[in-house]
Amino acid sequence: MTALPPLISAEEFSTWRNEPAHWLPAALDIARAHRLPVSDLHAFRTGTNLVLGLGEQLILKIFPPPFRSQFLSERTTLRQLRGRLVIPTPEIVHEGEREQWSYLVMTRLDGVVGSEVWPILSESGKQKVLREIGETIAQVQRVPLGEIALIEPGWPDFMARQIAGCRERQIRLGLPEKYWDELDALIAAAPALIPMDRPAVILTGEYIPENFLLASDGDDWRLAGVFDFGDVLAGWGEYDLLGPSAFMTAGRPELVRSLLKGFGQPDGAIDPAMLQRLLTLTFLHRASDPLRKIAIEDWPHRAATLSDLGRMIWPIDRI
Repeated sequence: MTALPPLISAEEFSTWRNEPAHWLPAALDIARAHRLPVSDLHAFRTGTNLVLGLGEQLILKIFPPPFRSQFLSERTTLRQLRGRLVIPTPEIVHEGEREQWSYLVMTRLDGVVGSEVWPILSESGKQKVLREIGETIAQVQRVPLGEIALIEPGWPDFMARQIAGCRERQIRLGLPEKYWDELDALIAAAPALIPMDRPAVILTGEYIPENFLLASDGDDWRLAGVFDFGDVLAGWGEYDLLGPSAFMTAGRPELVRSLLKGFGQPDGAIDPAMLQRLLTLTFLHRASDPLRKIAIEDWPHRAATLSDLGRMIWPIDRI
C-alpha cells in the first residue's frame, strides 16, 4: 500500500498537490484497490482538495487531514441529496481512509464546467440558467436536513464567528476606509437582522460557475449538474443567493429577477428588509471578498456607501 504523507497543513498541501509525483502513486494504489480504471487518470486544477478524473465515468477526490470536515460534509450531503433533485449530483461509489487522509470515488456528471461557458452565453441564456440555479437552490432547501443537521458549526455559532471576525477580515482584504463606519453598523445590527432560530435548510454557500455543469440545449444551454459539497452547513436560506449574485448577475436587473424568480420570489423582487439581510450576509459569507468577487466593474468608485452597493447588486425592489 502506497503511503500518503503524515499530517500536512493546508499551505503544505497546496504545494504538495502541484507535483504529480507526490500523489500519483497513492492515487493509483487507491484506484487499483477498488479495481477502477487508471489508464486515463488526470487532475483537475480547481478546487480545495485533490480531484482526479478516472476515465470518463468516475471522480476520485482525496482530502488531506486538515480538510476532513469537508470530506464529512460532502459525504453526508451527497447521501442526503441522492435522488431528491431534478438536477443530477454525483453518487458515491466508494469511500475510504488512509493515514488520516480521506477519499471519495464518485460518479462523474456529464456537461461542461459553468465557468467555461458562462462568459459566452447570450443574455437570454444567462437568464435561463440563473432561473434554473434559483430553482435548484430552492429544491435543495426543501430536502430534509437528515444528518446535515449535525454538521458543525450550527448556524448561530457560524454567524457568531463570522460576525466576530468580519471587520478584521474586510479591512485585511482591502475594503476602502470610507465604508468602515457603515460596515461597523452592519455588523452591530447583524445578530438581530439575520434569523438565527428559524428552521434551517441545506446551504452549500457555493452556487458559482466553477461548481455546476452546463449542457448544450439546441441553440442554448441548460443546467446539467451541481457538485462540490465540502462546505455545506444548515442555516438561513438567503445565504445561498450570494454566490450567483456576486459572480453571475453583475447587477443587471433581468438577471437578478431570473435568479429570484427561480428561488421562489414570485415577482422576482425583494423588499428593503431582504436587501439589508443580503447586503449584511455579503460581508459575513465564509468566502466573503467583495473587492474581488463582486462582478460589477469598479464598484468601489461607483458606490458612495455600502447601501449603494446593495442596490447595485440587487436593483430590484417593490418600492
